[in-house]
Amino acid sequence: MRGHFANWTAAAMAGIVGAGLSLASPSAAADDTIKVGVLHSLSGTMAISETTLKDTMLFLIEEQNKKGGLLGKKLEAVVVDPASDWPLFAEKARQLIEQDKVAAVFGCWTSSSRKSVLPVFEELNSLLFYPVQYEGEESQRNVFYTGAAPNQQAIPAVDYLMNEEGVQRWVLAGTDYVYPQTTNKILQAYLQSKGVAAEDIMVNYTPFGHSDWQTIVSDIKKFGSTGKKTAVVSTINGDANVPFYKELGNQGIKAEDIPVVAFSVGEEELAGLDTAPLVGHLAAWNYFQSVDSPANAEFISAWKGYTKNDKRVTNDPMEAHVIGFNMWLKAVEKAGTTDPDAVIDAIVGVSVPNLSGGFSTMMPNHHITKPVLIGEIQADGQFETVWQTAGLVVGDEWSDYLPDSKDLIADWRAPMSCGNFNVATGKCGGKGTTN
Repeated sequence: MRGHFANWTAAAMAGIVGAGLSLASPSAAADDTIKVGVLHSLSGTMAISETTLKDTMLFLIEEQNKKGGLLGKKLEAVVVDPASDWPLFAEKARQLIEQDKVAAVFGCWTSSSRKSVLPVFEELNSLLFYPVQYEGEESQRNVFYTGAAPNQQAIPAVDYLMNEEGVQRWVLAGTDYVYPQTTNKILQAYLQSKGVAAEDIMVNYTPFGHSDWQTIVSDIKKFGSTGKKTAVVSTINGDANVPFYKELGNQGIKAEDIPVVAFSVGEEELAGLDTAPLVGHLAAWNYFQSVDSPANAEFISAWKGYTKNDKRVTNDPMEAHVIGFNMWLKAVEKAGTTDPDAVIDAIVGVSVPNLSGGFSTMMPNHHITKPVLIGEIQADGQFETVWQTAGLVVGDEWSDYLPDSKDLIADWRAPMSCGNFNVATGKCGGKGTTN
């Protein structure tokens, strides 16, 4: 799927290595440039999704350098490959911060990789900008969550299916790790609060890279044959999506019969699929390439020019990196330094344009405001927006539907400076990484 830009990726990586070798010394590099860490899998099961985010960061850094860089210095990308190996993410994060002396890191996709690096960013007091939808139940001082929280993606998607499609039975299908497990825990509680019976909810998990979907899709088909409208809510991640959607087509499951709404399938994943059997299935994101706005048209044109490939697509996590990167730039300029403590203090309240034509703002809980869009897959691999929120939604770090979370809030401004403040007891529960 990534063959169409493999040559460009190799050239870009060679350029980065070459640039690094040309510098006189690490201290000279520290004086001459501001280093930016890029922590995305370029190999393994998640490379299908993460390679484009690495490319996005190289693009954004190049564009900013054309504008004069930051604080009078050029930005320099430092790219590492954690290879879809969650413990390796922590090692690579430590390398970026301690050895490469990066000012901030943009990276991770899965929640397992993010959880792996959290202690490193806390210990070394560095900054991580995390661009992908996640399960919530977290707010860490050193992390800025520019992807969707559940109330900015999963909950609105279920509401759409329930209210607009009349869905009564639910298949919660996910990859077997923390994001799908926690998201589905929240969705089960939410569905039951709406009167859905336990027997009308089917939950299934599969390993990363799972390829044999025949039995599972057959079970889904049987579950949906009771006469009640059924939908699949998919938190399947990575390249397992390819055989999953192919098997849906093989077994003749059409969108009008059992619609699938996906939280991890965007334009990049669809680029390598035969989309004919998938037309009409859905995805919930905060951005689609098809969004009609001057800002989006300008970004797409610049992106295709940068990659020299008219077939390269854009997607939601790319937009999240655009937003996060521009927020970091603005906070650094506001603080007059890349010092993490100063940036953390400066970034709350910072607003930057999103690609939909509005603005996103960094909130005190280190989540951002976002619109929510439901899109229908088209034959060309793009999405047609069929529903969207009237305005921006503030990311909710702690779920209102889980007993242990409903009383928690996060606010990293002084004097609270807490990621899990309990409004019922008036006490901070700790660092905010778990409840």
